[in-house]
Amino acid sequence: MFFDQAEQMGDKPFLWAKQEGAYKPLSWREVDRQVRCLARALKAQGVGPGDRVVIVSENRPEWAIADLAIIACGAVTVPAYVTNTVADHLYILENCGAKGLICSTSKLLANALPAAVHSAHCVFAIGLEEPENRPEGNLRFQTWRQALQQGEAMEDDVRALAAVRQRNDLACIIYTSGTGGAPKGVMLSNRAMFTNLLSAYDLLAEFGLGHEVFLSFLPLSHSYEHTCGLFFPISIGAEIYYAEGADTLAANLQEARPTIMTAVPRLYEVLHGRILAGVQRAGGKKLDLFMKALELGRKRIERPQELTLGEKLQNLLLDLLVRRKVKQRMGGRLKTFISGGAPLNYEVGIFFLSLGVKLCQGYGQTEAAPVIACNRPFRIKIETVGPPLLGVEVKIAEDGEILARGDFIMDGYWDDPEATERTVVGGWLHTGDVGEIDADGYIRITDRKRDIIVISGGDNISPQRVEGFLTLQPEIFQAMVYGDKRPYLVGLIVPAQDFVERYAKQNGTAPDLAQLAGDKGFRSAIAEVIDRVNKNMSQLEKVRRFLIATEPFTTDNHMMTPTLKIRRHAIRKEYGDRLDALYEGKGA
Repeated sequence: MFFDQAEQMGDKPFLWAKQEGAYKPLSWREVDRQVRCLARALKAQGVGPGDRVVIVSENRPEWAIADLAIIACGAVTVPAYVTNTVADHLYILENCGAKGLICSTSKLLANALPAAVHSAHCVFAIGLEEPENRPEGNLRFQTWRQALQQGEAMEDDVRALAAVRQRNDLACIIYTSGTGGAPKGVMLSNRAMFTNLLSAYDLLAEFGLGHEVFLSFLPLSHSYEHTCGLFFPISIGAEIYYAEGADTLAANLQEARPTIMTAVPRLYEVLHGRILAGVQRAGGKKLDLFMKALELGRKRIERPQELTLGEKLQNLLLDLLVRRKVKQRMGGRLKTFISGGAPLNYEVGIFFLSLGVKLCQGYGQTEAAPVIACNRPFRIKIETVGPPLLGVEVKIAEDGEILARGDFIMDGYWDDPEATERTVVGGWLHTGDVGEIDADGYIRITDRKRDIIVISGGDNISPQRVEGFLTLQPEIFQAMVYGDKRPYLVGLIVPAQDFVERYAKQNGTAPDLAQLAGDKGFRSAIAEVIDRVNKNMSQLEKVRRFLIATEPFTTDNHMMTPTLKIRRHAIRKEYGDRLDALYEGKGA
């Protein structure tokens, strides 16, 4: 697919990355050349059909080139997260028996190379940069430039190598980021990924696909970005811009001007907060118009039959005065945001839809290559994850679990037949999610089987729902609720940094979370926010006591996965004793 597209697209721009402060492209022809050179260099390193090669890199053109080169020479790509420790890398290298490693910067090589040196299977490593210390022992090391030069001098047989790849051949092993326990290697075949691409095309063709531009933000080591942010753009001949990071995302949206963007809910929560903060700072007439656009936009979606003629005319005017400006902030040509990877808070979803920004919530998991369902663009029910995609069969088990079947299902977990047998039964993928299907065939996720809190009274509570309402408050950045086998819920709260700084300035204290956690006035301010949330929650969902975290949940402290989901087991390990103490009356 890639070689066919490259032949057709030629010198048109394909992969865009920042160089010296400006986005610059690599053409399809140049990427094709580098893929062929690297594939031949890998072959010279002894890489053959079925061999595994690990990629450790931030999102950049070389990530895509490495992935395509590995697959082209018959091998299997194994992405790894850039946040991995030496031990994490060693686990993956050993678990999949990787023959080699491709890594980007010297900073990432500092963790990846020691793991490769100690791996029993890894015989070579390729780095985009020189490591601070060249590896000792038998591990062969080349720079990216040396590998390309070596491949360029070899006979070009890559197209012939790629041509013998079969539908059921293994394309990649993607390790689940793991919100609990050791990650498992999900085996995805060419069949599974192509099925997903065809399903995605059927969905997105409704937007009128033409010359498309993607902004790649979610890590390519995640199956969602791997399929939807790399291979789907390739399949339609689209351009891909690589975002620099979360802090520059707003600027990158303006620079790339994407037509389609896929991301996790956390991104949309951040954009939601920044847009609201911006108009609140502006105040005055601008704020009044914005809030009216939200009010009437929401009414147009939720209760269209109640709109008066005057409100309809006012809405048209707000399209020009407010909604058009919001769209310009997204680059001006965005057809849709796609949200997946975790549940999207309804209030965040309705916020964007009310502002005229199309946001389609989807659903899937790595084991499904990864998409199972998604809202259709002209019938969005944002409280659902949409109907199953083309080629996807879904049913609800007796216990409410969502089951899925089709050619997109994984081949299993690498070297873990027992876990495979528990997860895929009779051809049906047991997703671990609980839900229902409405009269229109749209799937509504109601719970996560393993995340459900069962309080001591026997009632089931979805922690993600409660956490979603907490983090919608501008004063709260992150939250985790706790209470399994307990009489009620308690919460761990990470206050928003701007709220921390504002409080500290007003009260003459240091903006230090660890210090403010014991400040009575600060705790009272947080308590008022939680009381505000509790007013709209059922008795069972109310957070009765809380603890203030001493630092945010991040990938660096291993309390958050690289796809920005909280790692409950890691947070409980750190804060469990103090959360338990809340039930003994110690704390707020």
